[in-house]
Amino acid sequence: MRSTILSRTRRWLGASALALIVGVGGVSTAYVLNSQTATAQMQNAAQVVVPQTAPTEGFADLVEAVKPAVVSIRVEGEAENSGFRGGGQDFQFNFPDLPEGHPFRDFFDQFGDQFGPRGDAPRPPRRFMAAGSGFIISDDGYIVTNNHVVQDASTVTVVFEDGSEQEAEVVGTDERTDLAVIKIDGQDLPYVSFETERSRVGDWVVAVGNPFGLGGSVTAGIISASGRNIGGNNYGDFLQIDAAVNTGNSGGPAFNLKGEVVGVNTAIYSPNGGSVGIAFAIPASTVKQIATQLIEDGSVTRGYLGVSIQDVTRDIADSVGLDEARGAIVREPAEDGPAGDAGVRSGDIVTAVDGEQIDDALDLSRTIANKAPGTEVELTIWRDGAETTVPVVLDTLDEEVAQAEPSQPTPPEEVAPAESSVGLTLVPNAEGEGLLIQNINPDSPAGERGLAVGDAILEVDNTPVSTLAEFEDAISGVRDRGLGTALVKASRNGEARFIGLPISEE
Repeated sequence: MRSTILSRTRRWLGASALALIVGVGGVSTAYVLNSQTATAQMQNAAQVVVPQTAPTEGFADLVEAVKPAVVSIRVEGEAENSGFRGGGQDFQFNFPDLPEGHPFRDFFDQFGDQFGPRGDAPRPPRRFMAAGSGFIISDDGYIVTNNHVVQDASTVTVVFEDGSEQEAEVVGTDERTDLAVIKIDGQDLPYVSFETERSRVGDWVVAVGNPFGLGGSVTAGIISASGRNIGGNNYGDFLQIDAAVNTGNSGGPAFNLKGEVVGVNTAIYSPNGGSVGIAFAIPASTVKQIATQLIEDGSVTRGYLGVSIQDVTRDIADSVGLDEARGAIVREPAEDGPAGDAGVRSGDIVTAVDGEQIDDALDLSRTIANKAPGTEVELTIWRDGAETTVPVVLDTLDEEVAQAEPSQPTPPEEVAPAESSVGLTLVPNAEGEGLLIQNINPDSPAGERGLAVGDAILEVDNTPVSTLAEFEDAISGVRDRGLGTALVKASRNGEARFIGLPISEE
C-alpha cells in the first residue's frame, strides 16, 4: 500500500498506532447467557440444520491454474513532496505531521534546512518506486490493478511469474473505487474471469499477489464479512477477508475455489503494520463494471441524482412515522439537479430505487453511481406519512465540481434569547434563515442528538421556522398528532441535516 495512505491513517488512529489503510477500531462485546436463559431459548427455537460440506484437500491445483495470470507491478514516477524528507535521492524518509507547539516541531523549524527546503519554500518533486499486484483479464493483455498502485507513475512494468518483464500503458483509472486498468502487448495470454455467482460470507478465498516484492505468494482464508464501508470511500461495499494480505498485495485478485476472481485486494486494517486477518477487497461486480468502462472509454461516468442525503436514524424514523430506520433522507435537492426538477423535496426519504430497497445514504449513493447517465429511475419516497413514487432521469456526475464551503452565520447580539419547551435557547437569525441556537439545556435531549450552539434550526416537521412562536407551534403540532419525536432540520456551517428530536409532554 502507498506510504501516503499509511501516513493518513496514522493521523486518524494516532501516532502510536500504525495502519496501512483506513479501518475502524473498536471494543468487542459478547452476550453471555446463563444456563437458565440458554435452556429457555433452546426450547423456543428450532435447531439449525447445516448442509453437509466436503472439506477441501488443498488449493494446489487451483493455484497452479491461476498463477500465470497474476502479475507483479513495478512503478516509477514523481509525486508532490509535501513533508520533511532527508537523505539522497535513493534514500527518503518521512516524518509524521506534527501539531503546532510539539517539541519536535520546534526542532524541525530550527534545523529544517538540513532535511530539505524550509517554511513555504517549494520542494522539488519526489522520485519514488513502488510495487503492487494485478491480474490479466483478457488474452490480449488488459490487466486490472488498484489506482493507488499506478497513480503518478511515469513508468509501469509488469513482471510475470517466470521473471520476464514488459512495460505497460495505463488505459484508465478511477480514484473513487481505487481501480485501474493497464495494457501490455500480447496474444493468447493466460487470463482469469470474474465470478458468475456472487460469493457468500464463509466461502473460501485464495489471495495471490506480490507482498513485500515477493511475487507469486499465495494465502488462503474465507470471506469474513460483506458490505463493509471503509472510511473515505463513497462507493464502498467491500468484502472483508481473513486471508493474509500485506503491502504489495494491492491490486491482486482473491479467487474462489473455481478459480474465478471474487474481488481485488485493496486495503487492510492493521494496528501493527502487518496482516492481522482483516483485509478488504473490491467485489467482482464492481470491478467488472469499472474495468469495462475504463477499457471502452478510458474513464468512468456515473449517474447523478442531485441530492445531499444522510442516514435515517431511529429518531428520524419515529418523527415521520416510518416503521423501520432505513432509507436516505434528502437534506437538500441540488439547484437545477434532476431530483429537484422531478419534484423531490427536502425531507423526503428515499426507501427504494426501481423497487430495490435502500438501506442508508451510502446504499443510495452506490445504487445511483452504478446507473448510467440518462437512465430513468423510479424513486420510492416516504413523504407526509405516506409512500409515493417519483420518476427521475439521471444526469452525469461531474467529478470535478468543487463544493464551496459556506460561512457560519453570526448570532445577532441585539435580540433577547428565549428558551424553548425542548431546552433550546433560540434567537432569530439576522444573517440567514431559521433560528440560531444560543444555548442548550444540558438536561434536555437536544445536546445528545448532536445539536450545538451556533447551529441554525431551519424547519420543524417540514415547516420553516423563523420565530420562537413558529417553533413552538410546530412542536405543538407534532405532539397533537401523538408523536413523541419531531423532525428538525438544522444547519451547521451551511450544511443542512435532519435530526429526530424527542419532545416531552407539556
